[in-house]
Amino acid sequence: METTEKIRITSKTLASGNCQVKFFVEDEQRPQYGYLLVTEPKPVGDIIEEIKNRLEKRRMDSMNLNPFFPLAPNTEDTNFYLFSA
Repeated sequence: METTEKIRITSKTLASGNCQVKFFVEDEQRPQYGYLLVTEPKPVGDIIEEIKNRLEKRRMDSMNLNPFFPLAPNTEDTNFYLFSA
């Protein structure tokens, strides 16, 4: 399945030295936004790839719900937050 969403990012350096990246997923059917905490300097392309990978992981986790044991997958990723826009 090919994704056609567009990702825009803005970032700011925190007092801790980490970088907070705010991203917007511009998808007509399901717009989203979120935050990613980056602990080391990375190129923009690598940050966008990491966001895409984490979004795909979230999608795959949500599709793997067992109908006989419907518990949401455990997503303990404290450096990645995703919201519906």
